[in-house]
Amino acid sequence: MPKPVPKKKSPSRGSTPRSGPKIGFVSLGCPKALVDSERIITKLRAEGYELSASYQGADAVVVNTCGFLNSAKEESLAAIGEALAENGKVIVTGCLGVEQDRIRAAHPGVLAITGPHQYEAVVEEVHKAVPRPHDPFLDLLPPQGIRLTPRHYAYLKISEGCNNKCSFCIIPHLRGRLASRPIGDVMREAERLVAAGVKELLVISQDTSAYGLDIGYAKSAWRGEEREARFLSLAEALGSLGAWVRLHYVYPYPHVDRVLKLMAEGRVLPYLDIPFQHASPRVLKAMRRPAHQEKTLDRIRSWRRACPDLAIRSTFIVGFPGESEEDFGLLLDWLTEARLARVGCFKYEDVDGAASNALPGQVPQELKEERYARLMQHQQAISAGVLAERVGKTIEIIVDEVDTEGAIARSAWDAPEIDGNVYLNGEAGLSAGDRARVAIEASDEYDLWGTVVQKAARQTPERARA
Repeated sequence: MPKPVPKKKSPSRGSTPRSGPKIGFVSLGCPKALVDSERIITKLRAEGYELSASYQGADAVVVNTCGFLNSAKEESLAAIGEALAENGKVIVTGCLGVEQDRIRAAHPGVLAITGPHQYEAVVEEVHKAVPRPHDPFLDLLPPQGIRLTPRHYAYLKISEGCNNKCSFCIIPHLRGRLASRPIGDVMREAERLVAAGVKELLVISQDTSAYGLDIGYAKSAWRGEEREARFLSLAEALGSLGAWVRLHYVYPYPHVDRVLKLMAEGRVLPYLDIPFQHASPRVLKAMRRPAHQEKTLDRIRSWRRACPDLAIRSTFIVGFPGESEEDFGLLLDWLTEARLARVGCFKYEDVDGAASNALPGQVPQELKEERYARLMQHQQAISAGVLAERVGKTIEIIVDEVDTEGAIARSAWDAPEIDGNVYLNGEAGLSAGDRARVAIEASDEYDLWGTVVQKAARQTPERARA
């Protein structure tokens, strides 16, 4: 999760005058919120504002909040309080912005509050707090906009909102119903990113596989051709750009099967991020999720037949109201069968406004903790076995960091910040964003270790080979 801007001493007197007013920015929450922050910053930079690396050096501070879990809300309120204490002029936006009364009660001194993806409203409030400079030279900015991620990868948001009605989730209330972007707009943004040096596109939304449903899969033009706004069409188009394409937040609808061919061909990374949440039919029903765990296992097997190198990551909730020891045991058994490469786990907590708050059978906190520990230990053994199968193979990687000890990279099966790494100890001559072929020599529960065998990588993702 992005951290608040660090404290920094004020510039000494006699330093170079600033060319424009400075705005501090604190971005909290998920990658979708990060993209919102990037869009706001891009707009501000286009208008001549500069970013401040410290609270003290800023003329005002924007805090982009998270409002999904109660713990995230408390973190957001704390970040607002810190910004007020350090700077005094604070504009709040993001998901917690829908609870204006709560924010005002905790921090009555904030200048303004806006909700999620209200870019123009945020910019307008910045104008009020710090008038926009009038200098045409300051309107220049990179065509790809301002991003908060490293230069070699970028999040590509294809839609807003969600039509699902999961009992534990308030995202539809926070961000509205599904609102897909025209495919032409998405692809032109993707092209700009790749032209600017982005080597990996991480496709995000609340429900990626529902892309286009709300607009009737309307066609729009890209590269002189009318294309439908469909999940498969988008994956095909993105796969033609020469960058890694990673699909996040995919629900296992039947049409997802068709993208496995693109993965097997190396046009899209063999990676699916699917939020299964649980495996017990009874718990899934209470969650208002699809409750056919046997059919889901069959789908996973068919996907692996189509693309043997497929890695699946997922998230699960333990301690959901009414979850019995039998339900939890079913989940562990399901994980054994599914053999997912990467798993995240959350301990259930009530979320203000969620239907699950009223469900009977609340699970004690200590039991949630115990089940969380058991699930993570269970999955560690599974992940260790999956990664051990990579040893002895040659795979393609992308480098994230380089230091005196070597390079830290990722494979096609690893998303930045949430999955594992490939460590290249002692490797020199690599830079962030480089792609190379690596012989895997060792593994543990989360990470791989290897040696570079070919520094010049192909321009499309390749599958592992023995």
